[in-house]
Amino acid sequence: MTDKLQSVEDRFEKVNELLCRPETVSDNELYKKLMRELKQLTPVVEKFREYKKIEADMNEAREIVSDSSLDRDFRDMAQEEFEQAKEKLAVCQEELKILLLPKDPNDEKNVIVEIRAGAGGEEAALFANSLFRMYSMYAESKGWKTEIMNESPTELGGYKEISFLVDGEGAYSRLKFESGVHRVQRVPETESQGRIQTSTVTVAVLPEAEEVDFELNPADLQIDVFRSSGAGGQKVNKTSSAIRVTHLPTGMVVECQDERSQYKNKDKALAVLRSRLLEIEREKQHEEIAGERKSQVGTGDRSERIRTYNFPQGRVSDHRIGLTLYKIEAIMNGDIDEIIDALITADTAQKMKAEE
Repeated sequence: MTDKLQSVEDRFEKVNELLCRPETVSDNELYKKLMRELKQLTPVVEKFREYKKIEADMNEAREIVSDSSLDRDFRDMAQEEFEQAKEKLAVCQEELKILLLPKDPNDEKNVIVEIRAGAGGEEAALFANSLFRMYSMYAESKGWKTEIMNESPTELGGYKEISFLVDGEGAYSRLKFESGVHRVQRVPETESQGRIQTSTVTVAVLPEAEEVDFELNPADLQIDVFRSSGAGGQKVNKTSSAIRVTHLPTGMVVECQDERSQYKNKDKALAVLRSRLLEIEREKQHEEIAGERKSQVGTGDRSERIRTYNFPQGRVSDHRIGLTLYKIEAIMNGDIDEIIDALITADTAQKMKAEE
C-alpha cells in the first residue's frame, strides 16, 4: 500500500507543477482537467502525510523507550506516546484503504432522476409527486439546483411520470442508490373505508451524460414536434413546442414539453436520451466485470424493491441494508441523509471486502 500511496503523492506533486505552467493556465480544458485530478488526489495525499507523521512519531517514541540510559519516567511517558501513536496509525491506515478504493467516475456528476408511477393507479401517481418533493427538498438542503425536464401530471396533483435534473457537486454520489422500486403503504384520501393500500413507484437515477461521454448520431434520431398537454388545461402551450425524440436503433422515446421554447425542449430531451443510452452501456460493462454487481449495495435495477414507506406506522425501511427509521414525516420533507450515509457505508464495506 505504501508504494501505491507514494505514487499518488508523486502524481500530486507533478499535477501541482503542471498547474503552475503558463501553457496550462492558457489551456482552459487542460487546466480544468488537472484541477479535477488535484481535487481527487488531495484527500489521499493529506491522509498519507498524516500517516507518515504518526509513523515518525511512533518510531521516535520507540527509540526513547529502548534507550536504557534515559530516565525511567521519561521512558514511561514515551511508551504511552508510542501506544497512542500506534492506535492512531491503525485508524489512519483504515482511512487510507477507503480512500484508495476505486472511485466511481460519475460520482461528481449531475443527475437526471426519473420517477414513474407503478402499481396503484392514482395513489401511485400521488406518491410519485411525494418522492419528487422529497428529492427536491433534499437537493435544496444541499444547495443544488433542480430543473424539470418532462412531466406528465394527473388531475389530482400526482405524476404518471416526471424527470428532472439535479445540478450540484457530488449529486450522483449521494443519489445513485435511490434507483429501484419504492413501495408506499398508506390509506389513500379517496379511500372511504380507511383501508391501507400498497402502491409502487419506480425511480431511476442517471448520471448526466455530457456530449463527450456519449455522442448521438443525428441519423439515428427521429424528432417530432407536437403541442404540449397538461392536466386539467394547465400549462397548455398554444404553439407546437413540445419535442419527442425517438432513438431508432433502440426504439427509446424521450419527450420534453416543460419549456415554451422548442429548442430548449430539444436540448433537454437529447440530454435525457444521452444519459439513458450511456446508462445502458454502463450496465453492459458491469455485467462483463465478474462479481462487480455483488460488491454493490443492490443492483440499482428498477425492478428491485429497495424501500418501503409505511405511513400508519410512521416508518421507512430500506430492505438492502435492513435499516428502519421511525421518522417518516422528516424523511418525506427531504431529511434522507441518514439513509444515504448508511447506504454509502455499507457499499464501502462491501467494496473493501471484495478488495481483500
